[in-house]
Amino acid sequence: MSGIPERLAAALTGRYTIERQLGQGGMATVYLAEDLKHKRKVALKVLKPELAAVLGAERFVQEITTTAALQHPHILPLFDSGSADGFLFYVMPFIDGETLRGKLDRETQLGIDEAVTITTDVADALDYAHRHGVIHRDIKPENILLHDGRPMVADFGIALALSAAAGGRMTETGLSLGTPHYMSPEQATAEKEITARSDVYSLGSVLYEMLTGSPPHVGSSAQQIIMKIVTEEAAPVTRLRKAVPPNVAAAVAKAVEKLPADRFESAKAFGEALMNPAFATTSVGASRLAAQGAGIGVARVRPWLPWVLAGGLALTSLWLARRGGTSDSAGPIRFRMDLEQAQAFPNTAPVLVTPDGRTVIVSAIVDGQSALLSRQLDSLGARVIPGSAGANRAFLSPDGRWVAFAANGKLMKLPIEGGTPVALADARWGGGTWGADGTIIYSQTYQTGLWRVSSAGGDAREVTTPDSTADELAHWWPQLLPDARHVLFTAYRTPTSRATIEVLDLKTGVRKVLVQGGVMGRYVSTGHLLFARDESIRAVPFDLGSLTVTGGAVVVVDDVAMNYSDGFAAYDVSPSGTLVVMPTTVAGTRFQVVEVDRRGGERQVLAEPDRYQNPRYAPDLRRISLDIKPARGATDVWVMDPARGSRTRVTSEEASDFGAVWTPDGRDLLYMSERPLFELYRRSADGSRAAEQLLGGTHDRIIGSVSADGRLLTFVLSVSNGSDLWTVPLRGTPSPQAYLANGFQLGHPALSPDGRWMAYDSDESGRLETYIQSFPDPTLTRRQVSSGGGSEPLWTRGGRELVFRRGESVMAVSVDPATGAVGVPTTLFTGRYDVGPEWSAPRSYDVTPDGQRFLLLKWPEVDVRRHVVVSTDWWPELRVRVRGGD
Repeated sequence: MSGIPERLAAALTGRYTIERQLGQGGMATVYLAEDLKHKRKVALKVLKPELAAVLGAERFVQEITTTAALQHPHILPLFDSGSADGFLFYVMPFIDGETLRGKLDRETQLGIDEAVTITTDVADALDYAHRHGVIHRDIKPENILLHDGRPMVADFGIALALSAAAGGRMTETGLSLGTPHYMSPEQATAEKEITARSDVYSLGSVLYEMLTGSPPHVGSSAQQIIMKIVTEEAAPVTRLRKAVPPNVAAAVAKAVEKLPADRFESAKAFGEALMNPAFATTSVGASRLAAQGAGIGVARVRPWLPWVLAGGLALTSLWLARRGGTSDSAGPIRFRMDLEQAQAFPNTAPVLVTPDGRTVIVSAIVDGQSALLSRQLDSLGARVIPGSAGANRAFLSPDGRWVAFAANGKLMKLPIEGGTPVALADARWGGGTWGADGTIIYSQTYQTGLWRVSSAGGDAREVTTPDSTADELAHWWPQLLPDARHVLFTAYRTPTSRATIEVLDLKTGVRKVLVQGGVMGRYVSTGHLLFARDESIRAVPFDLGSLTVTGGAVVVVDDVAMNYSDGFAAYDVSPSGTLVVMPTTVAGTRFQVVEVDRRGGERQVLAEPDRYQNPRYAPDLRRISLDIKPARGATDVWVMDPARGSRTRVTSEEASDFGAVWTPDGRDLLYMSERPLFELYRRSADGSRAAEQLLGGTHDRIIGSVSADGRLLTFVLSVSNGSDLWTVPLRGTPSPQAYLANGFQLGHPALSPDGRWMAYDSDESGRLETYIQSFPDPTLTRRQVSSGGGSEPLWTRGGRELVFRRGESVMAVSVDPATGAVGVPTTLFTGRYDVGPEWSAPRSYDVTPDGQRFLLLKWPEVDVRRHVVVSTDWWPELRVRVRGGD
């Protein structure tokens, strides 16, 4: 308790236990505390005594309450507020990260893309608050927390509450609400009416510092800084950092205009300008800066002129793409391409760009199922490619007229404009390359080598076999080289740092290692080999004649989404020099955890969305288990008690652990661990007992469910020609027993409570359907439960009902436990819920034994904007980066 006022600690007894001081600012001292009621760590902020002395506690609490309803992924929520023995305080979640101020103090300047991403996320939060009538009034690096790589704005509405509660008496305290460096001119001159444009100014000042290393105006005293804010123009950011793109520089200039009317009308407009390359030539701020440089006056831009210039810039981008970007002086044109229809992106979501650089194709979840989105550079929106439902790991034909992908156990090809897909060969994995002579090299299943088939269809044959003695799991992500004889591919091992980029001679079968510790290799016409490592794209000089790397690796893109389990990175580059990249901040989906009744009534279980997966009820229905996948690093299993607010990380190994199911007594969790194959492990639910291996081997084992009596665990065994259903006893020697194998992909096995029926899903009809089959002898009786699609079955009501998923819907059907006869499936409810997974993933939801409540993951109403970043004419930048080694 050293350093903590005894009177404060005593005043909060029974509510909060203060552990230590975290810091202090002009208005408050911040403490790390334990919320005794909810058993959670919180940040408790206590107003300075001199400030509290002139504020009425009742009015202060009343004003803060009006801001407590704000809920947004980039806003830190308000948990509590009040007064105690003369102290005024408010409580927010404790974020174990750093503030933007700490990051700037350490790094001085941020990467341009990172700075813009942080700003657009904060702008989104501000726009949300402004639309709800709340202005922050104190945007500064200290109030922007960085949590798992994403910004969260703290103290939202606190400044407004203080101002309103003080009733104009703030001058009596000798304190100011805003930090001088980021104050808007109207704040600095104590204007009575502060609008949303004040927050835009402050955010523009924060971005200015992220780009240049200092705020727009600096001085030796607060008075000097305020004088400069009111009287001096900020220097253009390009004068301090030439690499800042014109549209970003112009957007900053407009955001920090002196007159509120000259700034952006909203935070949303500021964020959009940062991502719009045309804004560089259309903004008032850009025109003013140009006029300053020329020493002449400039008239206001006509309202229609931005549209004309935007269209002209789009045509310029296409012209550069068509001519192959040969002008080193032009440089890349970089912009964000929004994909509004995408609810989410799958874990392996290839981004593709056609050879002419004019069209971008991205795998996405649309209306609850995977599909391909297509957007041309000169179009205003994306469209779903008809016929691409269920598309997995897509790739393009060399002329850009066809797209190939895996779906329903087959390798398909589809015209890029859409139509009816044509089956070419068996494929349950995908990811391939298409040669000019019609040769397709692809991955057929998860744990095989590369296969070869004609684009016209026919017999497929395996051309490589993973070397098990060298711990190779599979060969993925091939690319045919220009000579059509050699192919690049990823020889995948775990951890990913052991994977290699190799080249194969298709004629001789000879392989050669080119890069250690890289995935997703791509040769480009500048004479470089690109590959991914640690969320970055790197380049090495590559001699195509000798097939030899001739130099060291250099980072050329510092932010690309990766899925380490698939050796995958979300980028592509066309022969014409158009680069498309999906950033890491876009790929991960933060779900809300909700409980839904049979009529669709919904309540939120956990306050904050996160990268949750695989929610499960504990047998006591009080606790739940969840997987949490951080932005970087391994997935872990957590146990939450929502009522108490407690959370326990059960696993913490370097391997990814996920998909846990409870034993009926609630003491243990059984889960999958990637070491490097999916193996089954067991551990106590409170994490007190070390993990013990239940099953391992030479094939992946995907967890199913535990029988009602706790004697058996069902699981899926991945094999070369499909996936089979197995069981293993949980008592005595864990001797696995095969139950069902039919050459199809079988998944999500669940035993009925009486142990007489096994429910599962299968793709044997060409799409996933739900079935039940007699147990332990599968030959006696078999029933198809669903029609029109169904997966992830679970038993309720003592085995008299089966529930299952159909896209975003939850279905139910009656079952006769004696005969297995099934009724007609009905839809219980539909919502924006995480869709059912493939056979190779654990189920995506849970249900109480009585079938009355369902635990689901829901996409937040406000989520990150789904987009990719496009750079046209990228070749000059690539050459400069490789030469400069920066």
